[in-house]
Amino acid sequence: MRILANDGLSQEGIDVIKNAGIEIDTNKIPQEDLPTRLNDYDAIIVRSATTVRKDLIDATNLKVIGRAGVGMDNIDVAYAREKGIAVVNTPGASSISVAELVFAHLFSLCRYTHRSTNAMQNGQWPKNEYTGIELTGKTLGLIGFGNISKEVAKRALGLGMKVQVFNRSAINPEGDITVADDLDSLLSNSDFVSLHIPYDKEKGAMIGKEELAKMKEGAILVNCARGGTVDESALLEALNSGKIAGAGIDVWVNEPCTEAQKELINHPNVSATPHIGGSTEEAQDRVGIEIAERVVAELKK
Repeated sequence: MRILANDGLSQEGIDVIKNAGIEIDTNKIPQEDLPTRLNDYDAIIVRSATTVRKDLIDATNLKVIGRAGVGMDNIDVAYAREKGIAVVNTPGASSISVAELVFAHLFSLCRYTHRSTNAMQNGQWPKNEYTGIELTGKTLGLIGFGNISKEVAKRALGLGMKVQVFNRSAINPEGDITVADDLDSLLSNSDFVSLHIPYDKEKGAMIGKEELAKMKEGAILVNCARGGTVDESALLEALNSGKIAGAGIDVWVNEPCTEAQKELINHPNVSATPHIGGSTEEAQDRVGIEIAERVVAELKK
């Protein structure tokens, strides 16, 4: 049996596969060449760069598709499973890393570290320009309440923040967490809003012009979930008007970003990162081991 890890895999994950007596190839095959070359493999492991759509699934004889990460919107999951292909991911392995990045963005925006660094690098001393705000005592609104959102909530409570959650399905969160009656209520009562939901292709962005208008004046929005869950044009407009005081963005509609997104990226009140939520050494080790174990288990069924 052979596995292609087309977007790379940690050494720990590679070792799991090799120790199971399965061959693994980590040499990346360009997306356009996959239909003719993937038949040499029984399974493929991808991150977010490689897509596994219906046409690719039909062109191969895969037994397992593994997503080394949480979201699986780059895979036609339902179709693959209809064809009898197992599809597995690692929903909890990178939760801590993504949760910590949420706070990296919040601290950067609240204390202007991203702007201060740039100013000082240009010989300025903006001590009196950047009076920030504290997170303690403020309300953090979480949209979605999966593994990552729960880790964010733990850290928020540890900082003395108030936490409220809006979730599409019924939840019973532990600890001092309030469940919002609806999305409008959460948006209007939160000082900070952080998204933790998948992208819905049919519904599009959950946060658009109308939702941004319902947020508190001067609120901060963080998106470390999925590109497209926030309407980037509407967000830029809200930032320019001052309705939204800042935005921390790790996920984008287009990745890598295009020229059209530069105005948003370069906005002084935006803290931007290139989809690095799960990019810590610890998370990569956990993700690699977990996806390797899950793919091996499916192949050996």
